[in-house]
Formats: sequence, C-alpha cells, structure tokens
Amino acid sequence: MAEHAVPAGGPSLHRQLLIWLLAPQLVLWIVGAVVTYQIAARYANAAIDASLSQATRSLARQVKPIGNGLLVDFPRAAQDILEADPNDRVLFTVSAPPGQYILGNRNLPAPRGVPEPPALGEPYFYDGDILEPASASASASAGERLRVRVAALYLSYGDDAGPAQTMLVQVARSSANREELARRILLDTVLPLSALIALMTMIVWAGIRAGLAPLARLRSLVEGKAPNDLTAIELDAAPREVRALARAINELLGAVQHNVVAQKRFISDAAHQLRTPLAGLKSQTELALAETGDPALQARLQRVHASATRSAHLVNQLLTLARAEPESASVQARARVDLRALARELTAEWVPRARQAGIDLGFEDVGGSPAEVVGIGLLLREALANLLDNALRYAGAGAEVTVRVSRDMDEALLEVIDSGPGMPEALRDGQAFERFVRGTTDGQGCGLGLAIVQEIVQRHAGRVALQPQQPHGLRVAVHLPLAAAVAGPAAASGAAIPAPPKEST
Repeated sequence: MAEHAVPAGGPSLHRQLLIWLLAPQLVLWIVGAVVTYQIAARYANAAIDASLSQATRSLARQVKPIGNGLLVDFPRAAQDILEADPNDRVLFTVSAPPGQYILGNRNLPAPRGVPEPPALGEPYFYDGDILEPASASASASAGERLRVRVAALYLSYGDDAGPAQTMLVQVARSSANREELARRILLDTVLPLSALIALMTMIVWAGIRAGLAPLARLRSLVEGKAPNDLTAIELDAAPREVRALARAINELLGAVQHNVVAQKRFISDAAHQLRTPLAGLKSQTELALAETGDPALQARLQRVHASATRSAHLVNQLLTLARAEPESASVQARARVDLRALARELTAEWVPRARQAGIDLGFEDVGGSPAEVVGIGLLLREALANLLDNALRYAGAGAEVTVRVSRDMDEALLEVIDSGPGMPEALRDGQAFERFVRGTTDGQGCGLGLAIVQEIVQRHAGRVALQPQQPHGLRVAVHLPLAAAVAGPAAASGAAIPAPPKEST
C-alpha cells in the first residue's frame, strides 16, 4: 500500500497540541526562574544584612567615649583580618559627627534614604559602589567599581555635662558572595524544575500520542480499504469525537455503496434484458445468411452477425463481472475446489475451439498432487475461461497455449502461457486490468476479460500477474492460497474470505 504524504501546508494536530501544551509550560518556567532569582536575592540580602547589622554593633562597641572625645579600641591586625579576603571584602568607616572620617575606609558611599533626624540604634541598609584601585600604588582612576551592601548605624555619645553628639558606624560587604549565593539558590531550584518540565514534556508527548491513537487507527482503517470495499468502519472503543467522525465516514460510505449497488443492479438488469434480443438477432442473421445468395447482402449480414456476436459477448461479460462483485460474491457458497481438476476439465472443453482457431492447446500438470483452494467454483471456472478466451483470441493461428497448475509453498499457481505476440510493458504494469481496456484492436474482445479475472482472484484473496514469455508471448500467473493455508475451519465452512490489499501485482 502506497504511503499517503501529508500536504506541506496542512498543520499537524499532534504538533499543534504539543505547542499549545508546552508553550505555557515554557513561559511559566521562565517566570518561575525570574521569581526564584528575586526570592533568592531577597533571602541572600536578609542573611547579609543580619551579618552587617551584627558587625556594625560589634564595631560600635569598640568605640568608647572619653570625655568629649572617642577611644577607638580596634587593633590594626583586626582591620587587616576583615579586609584580607579579596572575594569577600568587608570595609568599615567610623565618623563623628557623621561625614567626618575617624577610622576605616574613606570611600564608602554615604547613607541613602535615611530620614532626618535618623533613628539612633537602628541600622539602615542600602546598596552602593566604591572605586577600588588596581594596586596599592595605582591612582583611583585606574581602579574598578566594586558593588557593595552597606549597613549604617547612628549612635549617640557624650557625657551629661556636654551636648550629645552623633556617631556614624558603616560596615560594607562586597556583593560577590551575595550574588553567588543567589545563583546557587537559583540553580538548586531551577535544575530540578527543568528536570520536572522535561519529564512533564515527555508525559504530555506520550499523552498526545495516546489521545490521537484512535485517529491514527481510523486513518489506517480507511487507507487499508480496497477501492471497492465500502463496508462500515468499526471504532466502538474510540473516544466520542472519533466515533462521530467514523459515523460521518460510514454515512458517506453507505451513500456511495447505495449508489454503486443501484448502478450495478441497473447494469445487470440491462444485460439480462439484452441477452434475449441479441440471441434472437444472432439467430435471424444466421438464418438470413443461409437463405440468401446475394454476395452484397451476405457481406452486410456478416457484419450484423459479427456485431451481434460481439454485443452478446459483452453482455455475458458484464453479467460475469456482476457475479464477481463483492456484493454478489459474498452471498455465494464457498467450498473446497481442486484447481488442478478444474483446469484439466476446462482445458479439455476448449480444445475444439482451439483447433478451430489453429492453436495448440494443452494442459501441464506439475507435481500431480491436488491443489485445493477455498472459493466459489463457478467464479474460478469463469476466471480460467476468460484467460483461455483471451489467449485463443490474441495468440494467433499456429501459436501454442499451455495451462499449467502447480503448488508454490502455501499457494496454488495457475498459469496460462501462450506464444503469441505478447503484451506491451505499459499495459502489463496494471492498465490491462482496467475495464474496457484492450491490448489490441484485433479480435472481438470487449476489454473486460482481465478485469473479471482480477475481480474474481481478489475475491479469493489471491493475486494475478502478467509476465512476458520468452522469446515471445504472455504468461498470466494466478496465485491463490491453498485450502490448508486459509484460516482454520472458518474457510472450510464457507465463511467469507477477507478482501486482499489494494495493490495488485
């Protein structure tokens, strides 16, 4: 069966469902990643803010008021320890009043968003950046910007005798660790989420395939039908939507079948009605030919008789074709038929006609054992009769026609071989089996013989092939399944044989 290509412009339902189901998941995954990063950054800021708050209070405890001055108890070694890690810089500044440097790093950014007057003892947190020199001897312009998180703590100091003064303690920490912590939280969250999305994608893909499986089955059922098979499609277990589609197709098939049956019934009825007047016309022309002696009138009567004979043959072929149609063949009883005995008997019946045409007709028995098939004996006999009729019509005087029966594995092989002019390759490839197609303008054929043979062979789950015969001639090979190869007792009891595939060799 040929592969049916999907049109390039036709959208794939499978692809559309996949896109509509996965696109929202992708959008949600991106939104989730952004939200996760924001939450991770917020938690990282909270952790750093807690450590900065503790650092500012610890540093403030090292600055002690003495009279109107301040005593800074912060050894240089402790300051070096705080600023030792280049990846996690901790900077500090103590100024009193705020803005007048006492201790630490002068480059820390001034507090932002602090109300006036600031609340004492409550740390304020803000982001900023400082300009770090490239080296100890480098100028500030040659340095790089360092993003920092800063905590600012305002404290009051002084004795009861003098006015209270304000001290600002600032501790800053580089944002590198904060960003690294946020990235780690993001990765630890997004990677499992990505794996979950990938797993969900596979589940969705499998679900779509399972959901669309009834459509694929419906397509295979429709594609697997023979051109003349108009039986209903059965999809009882399919979902409701697919059953509705199958029901619509069945209604269409039923309407087509009704029209085809009506047309075939008309052809059969017309053929039956034509048989009697054509037979009478032939008889009358034969009597007229016997009684007249006028050569001109005899010539005209000969042409009338030839036309009547050909019309009668066409009518008989149409009736045979009607009997071979599925609607007629399905109601006829099937039984075991010895194809070897049938071929031998029919060949003997056609010997007188072969002699009259100057053709040597013979039968060849290969193997000798019975070649039994399950089928309708009348139709099989008609198929072989049509092959013999074609061979005797077109082989020509002096030719040889051989009917051969043999067994090939689980098939019975019936061959009709002639040494006539043969058939062009273009016709052998399949056109010869079309109705009313004739391989030559010679003879009195009507172009239905091979069509009838193919119809009958297909009704018996077989195949027919046309092959050239060397050095010249035609070999028609009919392959039919042996009775032993037909499925069990169903075939022997006369059950219908399944229709063959659409292709024919």
